[in-house]
Amino acid sequence: MTIKRNSPQQPHTVTALILAGGAGRRMEGQDKGLLKWQSKPLIAHIISRLPEGIDQLLISCNRNLEQYQKYAATVVDEYPDYQGPLAGIYAALTTITTSELLVLPCDCPRPPRDLLRRLSEQRDTYKADVCFAHDGGRGQYLFALLNTTLKANLGSYLASGGRSVNQWYKELHSVQADFSDQADAFRNINLPSDMPQP
Repeated sequence: MTIKRNSPQQPHTVTALILAGGAGRRMEGQDKGLLKWQSKPLIAHIISRLPEGIDQLLISCNRNLEQYQKYAATVVDEYPDYQGPLAGIYAALTTITTSELLVLPCDCPRPPRDLLRRLSEQRDTYKADVCFAHDGGRGQYLFALLNTTLKANLGSYLASGGRSVNQWYKELHSVQADFSDQADAFRNINLPSDMPQP
């Protein structure tokens, strides 16, 4: 995939943000994005499936920065002690100049290839702030496309102690895109038992 160079203040320019900044509590403290699955680190799987139309790629991480920087530029949370994915999203929003942010977690190695297109179409249809994926069973809140003008709003939400992604979306004009035809694409790897054994 070729990443285009973004221009400031251009409409419909997109930064993809891969969230790899968690503490890995369910993975016995291991850095999930760097764990190998099918002979490649999970982060490499995500990058290989990024959709066309991405202007910039960032990885949100709080450790192993040198390893992640082999794949893309990185951002680090401004909030200490692993405050959750919204802290990573906020860190990205403070640095990018694109008009939109596409968010993906690092622990789902096979995201839909048409993720950006379908999120964008649904969000534009309803002129929403945020569009997130729904797999037919539940909302996949960390597969989302949002306006970068939400930076100040998210900063206020975090400053008030808010950490729930779902709750923040409820305070915005948010819509969901139906991905029930690709539910398996959202299967995540969150436990050591999900990883192949040596």
